[in-house]
Amino acid sequence: MNIVVLMKQVPDTYAERKLNPADNTLDRDASDAVINEIDEYAIEEGLLLKEAHGGEVTILTMGPDRATESLRKALSMGADKAVHVVDDALHGSCAITTAKVLAKALATIEYDLVIAGSEATDSRLSVVPALLAEALGVPQLSGARKVQVEGSTVTIERSTDTGYDRVEGATPAVISVVEKINEPRYPSFKGIMAAKSKPVQSLSLADLGMSPDEVGLGASTTTVESFQEAPPRSAGTIVKDEGNGGVAIAEFLASKKLI
Repeated sequence: MNIVVLMKQVPDTYAERKLNPADNTLDRDASDAVINEIDEYAIEEGLLLKEAHGGEVTILTMGPDRATESLRKALSMGADKAVHVVDDALHGSCAITTAKVLAKALATIEYDLVIAGSEATDSRLSVVPALLAEALGVPQLSGARKVQVEGSTVTIERSTDTGYDRVEGATPAVISVVEKINEPRYPSFKGIMAAKSKPVQSLSLADLGMSPDEVGLGASTTTVESFQEAPPRSAGTIVKDEGNGGVAIAEFLASKKLI
């Protein structure tokens, strides 16, 4: 079984994230870059399926040069190889354009399953897996908390408010997973050393047969028109209890229409 796992490098969620005032896009140099958290669960699920059914796991990402760091970490977890779509013209691409580029890249890879995290922490759109499945013309199985593969049939459990839905499709297919699906492994020292020699293929827009006019800010279907920094937090109200503390708190809450 050939499995492709989509991985995105994002700004660390524990750091302050900023927009670049030059073009109102995410400033990816303002903080440390890490693998998108839920994508680590997608990588783990790909590795588990490989261990159960054989085959290989390929990591696919679209991003700047520094995304290679995250690719190497994914390879150190146990993936076999990686494909990196990198081109300066991709800067500012929207979700729809991203899905088109990823679909072009997948055309160069033999795959049975494409696994992705359900959302990215830098956008929180949760739409790329569905857009990608549409672009590829394959089934999409979303929000998986469990994945089973038997022959050419893939079945997932999708959590609901009352239990779970059982969704079935035929391969090739696109699956998006949630954090309940597994517990991602830590790279071992052996895995870290092995990752240094695993192949990472770089693809440009020209390699994919695409023009710079098809991607980037100019082709984006969404734009940030303006933004401003969040105002600093004002000092809180201090209530000294001199026998009337309860009344003072109640009056404060009432002034904020909280009671």
